[in-house]
Amino acid sequence: MKATIRKYALQNALKFGKANPGAVIGKLLAEDSSRKSKIKTIAKEVQEVIKDISKLTPEKIREELEEKAPELLEKKEGPKIRELPELKGVRPGNVVMRFEPSPSGSMHIGHAYVMGLNAEYVKRYEGKMILRIADTNPSNIYPQAYELLEEDARWLTGNKINEVLIQSDRLEIYYNYMERLIGLGNAYICTCDPEKFREMLHKSKACPCREMDDQLSRWRKMFDGYAMGEAVGRIKTDLKDKNPAMRDFPVFRISEDVHARQKNKYRVWPLMNMAVTADDIESGVTHVIRAKDHADNAKRQAIMYGYLGKKAPETSFVGRINFQDMPVSASQTRKDIDAGKYVGWDDIRLPFLQALKKRGYQPETFIKYANDVGVSLTDKKVSGEDYFKSINAFNKDLIDDKAYRYFFVANPVKVKIDKAPSEEIELDLHPEHKKGGRKFSTTDVFHLAQDDVARFKSGELNRLMDCLNFKQKGKKYVFDSPGYEIYKESGKHIMHWLPEEHLNVEVLMPDNKIISGLGEMSLKSVKVGTVVQLERFGFCRLVSKDMKKKELVFWFGHK
Repeated sequence: MKATIRKYALQNALKFGKANPGAVIGKLLAEDSSRKSKIKTIAKEVQEVIKDISKLTPEKIREELEEKAPELLEKKEGPKIRELPELKGVRPGNVVMRFEPSPSGSMHIGHAYVMGLNAEYVKRYEGKMILRIADTNPSNIYPQAYELLEEDARWLTGNKINEVLIQSDRLEIYYNYMERLIGLGNAYICTCDPEKFREMLHKSKACPCREMDDQLSRWRKMFDGYAMGEAVGRIKTDLKDKNPAMRDFPVFRISEDVHARQKNKYRVWPLMNMAVTADDIESGVTHVIRAKDHADNAKRQAIMYGYLGKKAPETSFVGRINFQDMPVSASQTRKDIDAGKYVGWDDIRLPFLQALKKRGYQPETFIKYANDVGVSLTDKKVSGEDYFKSINAFNKDLIDDKAYRYFFVANPVKVKIDKAPSEEIELDLHPEHKKGGRKFSTTDVFHLAQDDVARFKSGELNRLMDCLNFKQKGKKYVFDSPGYEIYKESGKHIMHWLPEEHLNVEVLMPDNKIISGLGEMSLKSVKVGTVVQLERFGFCRLVSKDMKKKELVFWFGHK
């Protein structure tokens, strides 16, 4: 009974600064109503316990509660997430959205933001999600990106990708759309000198090619007649449009660069606006979320929709997130990988999904971040520190209840504690969700963290968590007592420890440095890929283990 009273009194004192007898008694009765028959005796014991606790500092109260009843420590509420606005013109079950990266590398945190918004809306409205790989520029393709992008997209969305389209496989579709537009009188083939064309365009004058009658034959000549750079396909628009960029914009060009996927099969390639318009129509896309710097492209596509008698998708624009001090350019990162600066897309220093999932971040973390930023037109500058502060909070909220706890001693020092009794100790894998499961056999030899040992002072009482109390006397360490009750009165430091039997552990940190240390034997049952909490160190993901050598390698996630 006294132990039960004490844990509730500690909890109340930690929360309010001073324990309230009535609140403690209320907890006791709520736990077991039969205690009402002994209320006078209980009330007296409560007063005695509170009097004893009042002598403790808040730090000591927290230490004791962490030791005796960690489940009563008040949990911080997870970060609050903003609600996304409703999409316009929605009918549940009929929403179709798409995300269209170019195959220049793996997905990074910028991709995760926009795709996260799409994925969340599709989930809300029970819609369809399309991954569309925009590879119609033969000169900027990283072949491995096809596989990487699909892998990243499926991981981020929980495998909720309904269809994967690759634009270079669909060129015949784009050709058919161009022929339809030519037949409607809304497109033409231009062979004018680019500089002269721009001069005419700025003067709102039509080029000579615009009204020629043989546009279909000129179109077919792009496939086996005109040389590279000699002809482009254009859409007819208002030549007096206030925005010169909207006037007779190009939609096809000739390129004889070898394509990573199609090799030399094609030489006539669609530009983005043609491919996007055709694909959105063919796929029945209803809603689009895109960066606001594509506002002109959305207008160009709407013109083409109108010519084809189709309704353009509802489009929402978002501002650009400029991630500071983080390499989010896939093209540049690819060069750095080739130069040996990084080992690959999963290099722990990179803000790419391949690396972040290897560190133990959950896909829902990035969806939560996208929700939190929301659909905003405002451009933002986000430092690496602020970004990771946000996603670490989201990720911790997701994994804290599932990650088992284990002792890890970094930079270990072997010490002998004279007269320490041999013990069999069992600790909880999780303070709330998994009792027991961690067994230790102790002697008088322990491994302690170098940082902890450096804090010892002769004569001070220290404690090995859940084990024993000891003092430093000169150059020796001497057993003092077994229980926490004695330590809480005058103890100075409480720390993790390991017995003689242990595993060798390495943790790769975000700066690519390795912290070596020792881990408890219970870690041998952890499966590769599992996220655990190395107590007082951080959440880490096991990436490899060799039980013959008793070696485990983790990647650090966050505190």
